[in-house]
Amino acid sequence: MIQKTTHRRLGEFNLRIGVKIWLFFMLFVCVVFLLMWLFQVLFLEFFYESMKINDTAKVAKQLVSHYAEEDFSTYAADASMQNEMCIELLDQNGRELFYSCMYNGQCLLHGRGNGTFFYLIDLQNSQSGLICRRVFNESLQNEMLIYGTTIYQSDGSVEGYLLLNSPLVPVESTVSILKRQTMIITFLLVLFGFIISFYTANHIANPIVRITQSAKRLAHGDYSVQFTGGGYAEVDELADTLTYAAHELSKTEELQRDLIANVSHDLRTPLTMLKAYAEMIRDLSGNNPVKREQHLNIIIEETDRLSQLVNDMLDLSKLESGTQKLDYSTFDISACTEEIVHRYEGISERMGYHIHFTPGESCLVRCDESKINRVIGNLINNAINYTSKEDKQVFVTQRNFPDRIRIEVRDTGDGIEEDKIKLIFDKYYRSENHKREVVGTGLGLSIVKAILKMHGYDYGVNSKLGEGSTFWFEIRDIVTKDDPVDAKIQPVEE
Repeated sequence: MIQKTTHRRLGEFNLRIGVKIWLFFMLFVCVVFLLMWLFQVLFLEFFYESMKINDTAKVAKQLVSHYAEEDFSTYAADASMQNEMCIELLDQNGRELFYSCMYNGQCLLHGRGNGTFFYLIDLQNSQSGLICRRVFNESLQNEMLIYGTTIYQSDGSVEGYLLLNSPLVPVESTVSILKRQTMIITFLLVLFGFIISFYTANHIANPIVRITQSAKRLAHGDYSVQFTGGGYAEVDELADTLTYAAHELSKTEELQRDLIANVSHDLRTPLTMLKAYAEMIRDLSGNNPVKREQHLNIIIEETDRLSQLVNDMLDLSKLESGTQKLDYSTFDISACTEEIVHRYEGISERMGYHIHFTPGESCLVRCDESKINRVIGNLINNAINYTSKEDKQVFVTQRNFPDRIRIEVRDTGDGIEEDKIKLIFDKYYRSENHKREVVGTGLGLSIVKAILKMHGYDYGVNSKLGEGSTFWFEIRDIVTKDDPVDAKIQPVEE
């Protein structure tokens, strides 16, 4: 039932993306088609007439600006020829000062019927000092434009009148031609728009559908799935991101399996021993004080081991989640390391280990002292676990550099294979050479990694097979003589 529902939703998703893209594209085609019909067919005559009036008004303004010049006649004749219009210039009393006719006396100004006088009266009665008329010319069988303007002197009195007669070219034949062309263009536009939009819609939708199908496989636990893009940046980036997420989920699942296996192993061993020695106390050594105390000590040690494992798991969880914050303080790293090494004297005496400390020059650092203590302690524990059981030597070294303090912990064990070094700081990873003589939970190096990452310090391991391993980290927050002691905790106020 769930599978059928998923397929149906997948089909709806494909329909929604593909069809909507196609519809949007076709809507764009229709808008272009509509605008083309409006501007090139329906409103062509209106635009032409508006442009003709504007052009005629511009010529009239230029003629008025040249009215007082000596070469006005020449300028007006050239304007009449260039713009194919008739010109009539009159003084304030209506006497003709200049005229130019392009139609052999058949225009509206110079033709029969004394048109000049009629339009002059119309212009004189105009409150705006302008007239613009569209009149049909019977002689030429054509629409004509009559444009008139009043020429004023500087004091506002009338100096003369200018009348222009310009033909309006019939646009019906042009509109008819444009209609046919527009119909052909519309057909081709719709056809190509349909094809292109269909291809574009599929090109965009299909990669998303493929990613959705791959995501469904990922949701069912197939972490080997590969997400493929679709040839454009956004989908390619999404596919790469999901492929990376699938890879990380695969690693997480593998770590989860290892976690369960290792925790089960670490818990099962002490629990088995607790049960076994509890039964021995009950059945065998209950009345023998020496054996009873020995068995009870083993139960206590195994209980401590379980407690340490639980505490390490909780501490690592807090460190990785960011809920545990750093508590900065200033301290001597040399004295701190020496004190930590001193704590292992009991183990050294009891189990025969020799821990050597080579201190550097005394140096103040500013970081979380308790967490750095834990880092050094965990590295020493790790070295004790893996050092050679023949010589049982562990070497702790402090190296001072101008800009950092380097702490190294070296063992003399079998070393780590090169392809395993990158795994050494992972949770519950243990070398095959691990021994159980010293208490360990498998989380020590993971806690080291988390603490050093919180500080922003560099860390690592150098190892060769048969020569042992050297774990190191570097503290960069060094306090110089000129630094205020609590500079990192609180700025000094003057």
